[in-house]
Amino acid sequence: MRWLAAGLLLILILLQSRLWLGEGSIPEVMRLREAVEAQRTENERLDERNRALAADVADLRQGLDGVEERARRDLGMIGEDEHFYRVIEADE
Repeated sequence: MRWLAAGLLLILILLQSRLWLGEGSIPEVMRLREAVEAQRTENERLDERNRALAADVADLRQGLDGVEERARRDLGMIGEDEHFYRVIEADE
């Protein structure tokens, strides 16, 4: 009877060691879940950026309005019949 109890205790210890230390252990599963959540967050950010870029591409393909808007915003260009005024505030 004593051998049976010792054997069962040994089996229990081996199973617990695999649960906490082995491959697929609880800490490893928790770490992988955190990594998956971080990857999901990154994917959502990249999807949003891709949607914005796709909207820019579609806007540029539609005509000159998109090109003009981009030139004004990114390059600081102005139209032929327009006047540019620069207002500089005095330092206090």
